[in-house]
Amino acid sequence: MTRVKLWSIAVPAATALVGIVAASFVSPEATALFTGAAAAVAGFGWPYLLGVPARKTQGLVLALVGAGGVAAAYFAPATAMLTWMPGIVAVGVGAVFLIQLLRGTGQPHRLESTIGVIAGALVAGMAAGWVAADRLPGGNGSEGLISAGAAAIAVAILISLIPLADRITAPIGVVAGALAGAGAAALVTGLPLAAGAFVGVLCAAVIVAVRRLVLIRDDSPGVLGIIATGASPVLALGTAVYFAGRLLVP
Repeated sequence: MTRVKLWSIAVPAATALVGIVAASFVSPEATALFTGAAAAVAGFGWPYLLGVPARKTQGLVLALVGAGGVAAAYFAPATAMLTWMPGIVAVGVGAVFLIQLLRGTGQPHRLESTIGVIAGALVAGMAAGWVAADRLPGGNGSEGLISAGAAAIAVAILISLIPLADRITAPIGVVAGALAGAGAAALVTGLPLAAGAFVGVLCAAVIVAVRRLVLIRDDSPGVLGIIATGASPVLALGTAVYFAGRLLVP
């Protein structure tokens, strides 16, 4: 068996992160275009990560969920930017069940395929949070939110590459994420330090948890699976960042 190298996961994760941050400095439209494309690619690769049957068909469904969720967040009213996202995810879940029915009875790995791909639909849909965060008015700290989340994710990715045990890298990554989030909040107006630290802890915790999942896997999911493994957590954290900002920023 060929084990996945941590750096191969870090590359798509960093690519997704840099693209989101760079696009946020351009315009919400640029953020929506990049995030939608990234969510579509990661969603398509999700079934390859799981190694389930009907990968192309189910991957297409998840790609549409990711791109559709981002589009909905962009076109939704500013007072309810993620209102349509659950509905799009629900449509994707319905499509997954339909695919399983069309596969016929007695097909192998039906339960694993259904549960895993449903989780992928949720992850793909959560990418819309980055667009929603970018559309927040300046008083709600949209720039600070994205900066704090991105700084924490970047630091956590770097620490995850250190070849040490999880019991060492995990707490270091979370603490460093909190400091990075607070530091970003101090540099960018609109986000309190405590809120920046909280966003940093939240983002870093997810990244170091994914590191553990990567290390316990004995085989490689292929190129598409690796892309999904790296990009999906970064994309999904968009919703967490958005809601953290709505709750913590006046």
